[in-house]
Amino acid sequence: MFHMARPSSMTALLAHAEARAHRSRWEDLLASQIKALQLPAPEREYAFAPDRRFRADFAWPASRLLVEIEGLTREGGRHQRFAGFEADAEKYRIAHDLGWLVLRFTPLQVKLGHAIRSIEIALARAAPQASR
Repeated sequence: MFHMARPSSMTALLAHAEARAHRSRWEDLLASQIKALQLPAPEREYAFAPDRRFRADFAWPASRLLVEIEGLTREGGRHQRFAGFEADAEKYRIAHDLGWLVLRFTPLQVKLGHAIRSIEIALARAAPQASR
């Protein structure tokens, strides 16, 4: 039997889907910038922590670099609620403890090219270490 979701949960589902689509747009733009600059190809939706469900938007495992595009929407979303913010902070703490450099960017930073520049710098700094 089909049950309709409560309006509040339907609204939350739609907001989540909208936020994911918005975030994907910026992730796709960053991916095209990476390709255009012929940087090493990252792994996407990379599970970096054993025994945890955490995933990073982009990862360069050999360089121990993770990149996250932070999504914010006018309607709010997981990242804008305390529990979501707390979960993200825990994710970044664990990544750090496991030896990852975590770079976090806003969509505007991706659009303006600041994110790709920071990624270039991080990969260049990691290159000598990766060849050891």
